This record gives sequence, structure tokens and C-alpha cells, in this order.
Amino acid sequence: MEPYIISEEKPGLLLFTINRPEKRNAVNYEVMDGLEKAIDRAAQADIKALGITGAGSRAFCSGGDLSAFHQLMTEEQAYEMLSRMSGILYNILVLPKPTVAVLNGTAVGGGCELAMACDYRIGRSGIKAGFVQGNLAITTGWGGGTILFEKLPPSKALKMVTDAALHTADDLRDLGYLDGIYEGTPADGCLSFLGQTLDKEVAVLQSFKRMLIKKWSAAKIRERIEEEARSCAVLWASEAHHLKVKQFFDNK
Repeated sequence: MEPYIISEEKPGLLLFTINRPEKRNAVNYEVMDGLEKAIDRAAQADIKALGITGAGSRAFCSGGDLSAFHQLMTEEQAYEMLSRMSGILYNILVLPKPTVAVLNGTAVGGGCELAMACDYRIGRSGIKAGFVQGNLAITTGWGGGTILFEKLPPSKALKMVTDAALHTADDLRDLGYLDGIYEGTPADGCLSFLGQTLDKEVAVLQSFKRMLIKKWSAAKIRERIEEEARSCAVLWASEAHHLKVKQFFDNK
């Protein structure tokens, strides 16, 4: 089974689906490859918007696949992975097209970071999501924390990351993390949410998005995301994190 699916939905929506439901759609290096391909495809002239979702109904994305990344023991090893994924999230953030994360199921840890990089987030009724990285003795490391503090009121963002708890869809909407609740398939939900946006000319969508990109640039968000990845790499190499990962695997 392919680890991801890239499909084109009319009119002009490119949909990226993490296709690892047996792993709760966790990100591994192959999924990173797919995200990079989707970003390149979404930048082309015939695409008006990019949607990101997961296969099945249990999980949108459970973050990084610990079975793939547990061998990353040192700061340097961790940083290599964190830096690549933070670059992917930054490229989603500054893609000159509207982007939508369609949370078809639970999003935890890096899954919340991936969704945060998108312009909009919509969730299926009944889903839960949370920045649970603190429970593994690390911080956000893909840039999602930096982006969260840009997009949400600081007090709400800080509470989300320090509590490291799961929140219901209604709570996520109240916090400002979710922009809407959808029913039906992820593709239908994304198309319905985007609505009249997809009727507009690509040049118009790009012009509006570039206004937002200038805001991110002025806030030096690329440099701050880089600092986030480096700080997380230090914690990743700590004994506390390795112990938490061991406990995670022991309890599975």
C-alpha cells in the first residue's frame, strides 16, 4: 500500500492523503517525500488550493512515526529529521495558494503541527486533537509551536502546548484552532469549506496569499522555526525523552 495519495479534485483542489491508517497516519520519510511532491504540484498554475488529510476515520496524523525515528538518539540525528520536516511545514505555510487541513480523525503531536501550517483547519465531528509533545519530554519541533503562537492568542496557545492534552472538536473551535466542522468525506468537506474561493482566478488567490506571506516574513518566522527545531533536537537527545519513548513502546 502506498504511504500517501495525491489526487486532483475539481475544480482545482489538490488533495494529499497520508495513507498509513494502520500506523494512525504517522509521518515517516516516505510521507515526507510525498508532502514535498504535493507542495511542488500545488505551486503549479492549474492548482488553486491544497488540502491535507488522512486515510480512514481514526486518525488525521499521529505525528512522527516513533518506530521509524526511535533510532535517532543524538541531537545531530534528531535535528536532521526535525529540520527537514520543519522545512516542509514552512513551505506549506508560505505556499502561494490557500491550504486546508481536513482532520478526518484524531491529530496528536506533530499531526497538530502539520495542520497548524495550513491556512485553515476543519475537523470531522467527534475528532480530538492536542499538542502532546510535552508528555514525551520534548517540545514541538517541526515549527508548529512557532506557527501556533502566530495564529492563536498567546495565552490559548501556551495553554495548549503546556497542558499537552487532547481537546474535543468543539473546544478546538472555541480555541480558534479549528475553523469549522464538516460532515461527509474529507474531499467533500474541503470543497464545501473552500466554497467560492475555488471560483476565483489563481492570480487573485496568489496575490491575497502573498499579503499573508509578507506578514510571516516580517515576523521572521523562518528563523524562529529553525530555532524551534534546534531546541527540540536538544531535548530529543535527553535521557528524559529516551525514557518516555521506552515507556511508550513498553506500554504498546
